[in-house]
Amino acid sequence: MATNGTTSDRPDRTPGLRALLRVPADPDAARARLAEITPDSIPAGPSSKDDGKDALQKYGDELYDLQERFYAAARGGVDRRILIVLQGMDTSGKGGVIEHVIGLINPGGVRIHSFKTPTEEERQHDFLWRVRRALPGQGQIGIFDRSHYEDVLIAKVRQLVDADTIEQRYAQINEFEKELVDDGYTLLKCFLNISKNEQKERLLARLDDPTKHWKFNPGDVDERALWDDYQDAYFLALTRCSTEHAPWYAVPSDRKWYRNWAIGQLLVETLRELDPQYPRMDFDVEEQRQRLLTAD
Repeated sequence: MATNGTTSDRPDRTPGLRALLRVPADPDAARARLAEITPDSIPAGPSSKDDGKDALQKYGDELYDLQERFYAAARGGVDRRILIVLQGMDTSGKGGVIEHVIGLINPGGVRIHSFKTPTEEERQHDFLWRVRRALPGQGQIGIFDRSHYEDVLIAKVRQLVDADTIEQRYAQINEFEKELVDDGYTLLKCFLNISKNEQKERLLARLDDPTKHWKFNPGDVDERALWDDYQDAYFLALTRCSTEHAPWYAVPSDRKWYRNWAIGQLLVETLRELDPQYPRMDFDVEEQRQRLLTAD
């Protein structure tokens, strides 16, 4: 549903981007939402690459300030954490989001974890074991590059476990995420929705540029043969695990600039709602000032 208008003549629906991109749990409603918010659509916000980059930088200062307050509040005993889950097909831009959006905030308050093929040690435990070990600490914003959803995506498509186990995992994931929310976490789950044609172009671009060969994995071509199976698996994961406490957001990702702006906007909205405040410390400011002034 892309448009060609300028930023000034577009309706300002930016404050409600979470509501706009949220994936309903009802399958019929979810199909309708995903049919409207396609990978190449621009459902709200800036309408051009230049405007998108400007908008991203424009809220950069606010994002930095909100994140600093969020981190500082932990020093005052406020036990809040944010977990951003980035899921999408290969080349959908998880690394780009980390670079361009998370790069706007203080790395001291960020914990990034990329989930690869489980190690032998991880295979000895429940599938959520390694996820719990990677969770952000008090006052931190955590980013998962892939996540526990791999265990109902690739595990389903590649039939690494049986159908009953997949069904159990949907319920386990919902229970796990509810537990996190009850413990003070706010979850921001983003499905980076990319089209098959755009993925092909990005893979070809990696082959065309010798400096990007290291990013190319021949296995990605094999996974493309299972594209429809992956889309079905994603749809099930989105609808089965989009809950009131931890909804999924479908982010159009064919346009890299729009993907980055949208996820940054979702984070800004989330932090605004949390409204973190600097803590009041238990020392006398003037007393400490005088100590410093007279110490030398």
